[in-house]
Amino acid sequence: MQEITLTQPDDWHLHVRDGDVLHTVVPHTAAQFGRAIIMPNLKPPVTTAAQALGYKARILAAVPKGVNFEPLMTLYLTDNLPADEIRRAKDAGVVALKLYPAGATTNSDAGVTDLRKTYQTLEAMQREGILLLVHGEVTSPDIDLFDREAVFIDNQLIPLRKDFPELKIVFEHITTKEAAQYVQGADAYTGATITAHHLLYNRNAIFTGGIRPHYYCLPVLKRETHRLALVQAATSGSRKFFLGTDSAPHPAHLKEHASGCAGCYTAFSAMELYAQAFDAADALDKLEGFASFHGADFYGLPRNQGTITLRREAWAVPDSFALGEARLKPLCADETLQWRMT
Repeated sequence: MQEITLTQPDDWHLHVRDGDVLHTVVPHTAAQFGRAIIMPNLKPPVTTAAQALGYKARILAAVPKGVNFEPLMTLYLTDNLPADEIRRAKDAGVVALKLYPAGATTNSDAGVTDLRKTYQTLEAMQREGILLLVHGEVTSPDIDLFDREAVFIDNQLIPLRKDFPELKIVFEHITTKEAAQYVQGADAYTGATITAHHLLYNRNAIFTGGIRPHYYCLPVLKRETHRLALVQAATSGSRKFFLGTDSAPHPAHLKEHASGCAGCYTAFSAMELYAQAFDAADALDKLEGFASFHGADFYGLPRNQGTITLRREAWAVPDSFALGEARLKPLCADETLQWRMT
């Protein structure tokens, strides 16, 4: 297959930050995707409907003229987020709340310390049909970094699923065989997003030839057995799995640092990276469902009407982009990809 045309896809997990950064990163996403779920982990976090609407307006102002792109807004779940904010969020068009265990990743210091503290809010979400998006890791220091996701399933997700059986939950950026198996065996109220980098790379990518900070993300890349399980899930045709880049822009000097921040910037070439992963698995026929249909169906939103076309063509990913006075390095900078969006 030399060319593939897909219904325009959506990105069901995206970071765009705020301020001047928006004018660099939003056009990259809007060039490929019709919609994107916007993560709320700003400083301070987006915790009210009014803040979400203000953030949405700033994102829309960064969309190039003539491009149709819809940011889908979320709120940041905290121990103290009041249940009565959920009705205001629903009226404002907010589609989900994000659960970050405190300290799990970038700007997650305000995250949840005890799920029981959020139960009244979760009850309101279940009633109003607002989804819960979970960063599925425990953060206890006695749990090995590579085991955080599996422990989260047993200790938190299974009890949460039992207590809120009709709350739609997206297990975001899954990274392990255990997560893929859990989601596949769960009911229709549970789905999962998978990133391109977790489909393409295992943890060796972080260390090959030295420390490679642009491959460092959270949840961290895992063993090859887990990558293969994710590929099998993504290419299986199961409606439970869908595209979420978790693209996360950071200035290069903060990635290439003694205490480098977590996150891979993939928005610029997202669909090309996914096409490469699906092509390697001989499953390009499954890419449209994963990228364009399953997420929209899970969220109860209409599928997009437009299309994009990807062509088999070797091209080099740019070295970097201007990010204010800094530089932003994409994943695979200066490397050659084999698919390109026309």
